[in-house]
Amino acid sequence: MGRTSAAMAVFLFLLLSLFSILQLVSSSPEIRVLSAERRIDVTAPIARVFLTLKVENAGTSEVSEVLVAFAPTEAEHLAILKASVAEGKRKKKTYVPLSVNPSESPDAPNGAQLYSVSLRSPLKSGEATTVEVLYVLTHLLEPFPAEISQSEPQLVYYRDSATLLSPYYIVEQITSIKTPSNKVESFTRVDPASRVGSELRYGPYHDHGPYSYSPVIVHFENNNPFAVVEELVREIEISHWGSLQIRDHYKLKHAGARHKGVFSRLEYQFKQSVSGVASFRHLLMKLPPRVHSVYYRDEIGNISSSHLHIDSQKSELEIEPRYPLFGGWKATFTIGYGLPLQDFLFESHDGRRYLNFSFGCPLIETMVDDLTVKVILPEGSRNPTAAVPFPVDQHLEMTYSYLDVVGRTTVVLQKKNVVPEHNTPFQVYYDFNPVFMFAEPLMLISAVFLFFVACIAYVHVDLSIGKSS
Repeated sequence: MGRTSAAMAVFLFLLLSLFSILQLVSSSPEIRVLSAERRIDVTAPIARVFLTLKVENAGTSEVSEVLVAFAPTEAEHLAILKASVAEGKRKKKTYVPLSVNPSESPDAPNGAQLYSVSLRSPLKSGEATTVEVLYVLTHLLEPFPAEISQSEPQLVYYRDSATLLSPYYIVEQITSIKTPSNKVESFTRVDPASRVGSELRYGPYHDHGPYSYSPVIVHFENNNPFAVVEELVREIEISHWGSLQIRDHYKLKHAGARHKGVFSRLEYQFKQSVSGVASFRHLLMKLPPRVHSVYYRDEIGNISSSHLHIDSQKSELEIEPRYPLFGGWKATFTIGYGLPLQDFLFESHDGRRYLNFSFGCPLIETMVDDLTVKVILPEGSRNPTAAVPFPVDQHLEMTYSYLDVVGRTTVVLQKKNVVPEHNTPFQVYYDFNPVFMFAEPLMLISAVFLFFVACIAYVHVDLSIGKSS
């Protein structure tokens, strides 16, 4: 009798536990994607993906976040990830940015990386919303063949999935891939699939479960400049006497298919439409307005092959390296210029000074593997802090220049895998006592005064040896 009672008690305990688990699972939030539209742009060396998700809360409790999944190769090359939600209709529509962070959920299957998009307001049961996602991938286009001659075009591979990798059930989805031209050698067919001009279209697909993946490869021609800055060191020097000096040190590389054979300058000059089609010899740089004192030089000296166009809204600098760049070739150079201080240095409400400048690389459609921004503050600055809209590594160091006594505090910001979408303003705040502005003039005045005193003493003192009496 005792054993029967114990067995019944264990059975009831297990039954209640199972019922609690089932109840917990049934009441947990459940999201499904009603429609997913993915537009992939690979016309440039940088791949940009625009994703529109219409999600519905099919569970019984509120949902405050939406998860976005990336394959391991995508997560490795992910440069930036943004999300927003549209408010209003038609011409009055505005996009409100949403917070995006790596997800703390358990590891997804096959090493997929999850990111959490926080909604502005919790999504109630039965409600739906549309989330716009933009993410940028670098070093994802693979040259094939890996080596080409001077007159050959450049072909690349792009690898992805015809279906969206997602932790949710997707009712309907479609994927389009835009290439630079209609010169597509081949592409994987996952029916329904079609190609119209320079655009490949996969789908629509219906009723795909979570983490569905259909690998595809697109082989196409892409002769756009594969300009990659392996290392960029930017120095921003603040002078309270009215000047802002910028110095950019570049290590540039053509990251496309490597050049093979011998380079013929004669063929390159007379057959430019065919010879060197995958190379580049011009780069365009966007600079702030009212720029002045621009110089462009390398280890040999000044490079005169540059053109500067200035108007009231922007400045554009077109530079030409000493030689055209083919696949695998590199160039090292420095670009510097000055800017009016009043356009970038301001005073906050609490009396602190702050610099407002653009982060990133000014070269158009160029990725940077390793970027270092050094903000050199005036001597005597204290308590510097940096406000950057994305994660960066930062530390302080001291920089010494002419007539410095204690050195200048320098804020160093470092970031890898930088793309044009990182060209957003950042701020550096610091405290400064105006008395330090007179330190260098007083040193110069004192030096000149001591020099004249020494001259007067030398003239009036008789250092000759007289005869003894």
